[in-house]
Amino acid sequence: MPERALILANGLFDSVFAKTTHGLLRGPSRYTILGVIDPDYAGQDAGRVLDGCHRSIPFFHTVAEALKLTSDRPTHCVVGVATAGGMLPDALRKELLTAASAGLTLVNGLHYLLSDDHEIAEQATAGIIDLRKPRRASELRFWTGEILSVSAPRVAVLGMDCAIGKRTTAMLLRAALRVQGINAEMIYTGQTGWLQGLQHGFIFDSTLNDFVSGELEGAILACAREMNPDVILLEGQSGLRNPAGPAGAEFICSARAAGVILQHAPARSHFEDFEHLDCPLPPLREEIELIRLLGSQVWAISLFTRGLDDAESSQIAAELEACHGLPVVRPLEDGVGRLAETVREKLFS
Repeated sequence: MPERALILANGLFDSVFAKTTHGLLRGPSRYTILGVIDPDYAGQDAGRVLDGCHRSIPFFHTVAEALKLTSDRPTHCVVGVATAGGMLPDALRKELLTAASAGLTLVNGLHYLLSDDHEIAEQATAGIIDLRKPRRASELRFWTGEILSVSAPRVAVLGMDCAIGKRTTAMLLRAALRVQGINAEMIYTGQTGWLQGLQHGFIFDSTLNDFVSGELEGAILACAREMNPDVILLEGQSGLRNPAGPAGAEFICSARAAGVILQHAPARSHFEDFEHLDCPLPPLREEIELIRLLGSQVWAISLFTRGLDDAESSQIAAELEACHGLPVVRPLEDGVGRLAETVREKLFS
């Protein structure tokens, strides 16, 4: 029997913090999803409320309710949110205890390690998978330069900020390239990519800083060796100038990305969760130039349209395309066909 899971969103489903939940609902997923726990949506269907989710998956108030109402018995309970600082909210902890006592394996992508929580660990007789549990330095790989021998070009999906849709765009682009007969593979760098069943990658923000470039290089080398891809897509993390965790230069300087798809959030004025500070998002033109100075090129812009209606985001896309002379797409509204064509033209024409 395939492994079956409940996902915990717990009041955060309609927020950027539920990106793991959204990714698993849109698919793919290494688990069969039986339901989502979020009292704000209890009784509704994910296929009706989430763009890009084409499956009927119910919402429940609690884990206890889901266990009573699902015809199939779940085997796993997945934490489907990424909280500020990676801490564990009390309401979510309560649901995890219920799941643990019911014999479900707990799958956790937070920095808060469930295996270090004595009460949860004691209840979780079926096991705990802490995806962000740091590995020892002796288990990690340092950058060697072997990446220079990889012939498959790399394309990085970077963002102006965190929680902006980078992984979603990369997954959609991988699928679109495959439809066109291009053997596209993807390197995951966050917990959701692992949960979606991607084969090659690592958890970027739980890796000792000195080894991030080496782990990225190692994942690309393994992917190239085992899959013989035509192109390798790289899932970016955070943003080049996010003050709480700047990231992205590694994908250009260490992974040698030939091109960049830049994810932009037109409705966002400040870095996520820092609206109360003097931390405005930099101008898009500056970010494009910064990527050029780091050694790559922005090939296209992809929009995260949260906070905009369809007419507003469509107009902004047209204006940005005219301003920057680059393809601008809305992945969830229009698909990523133009991104796939751009990658094809840049690499294979």
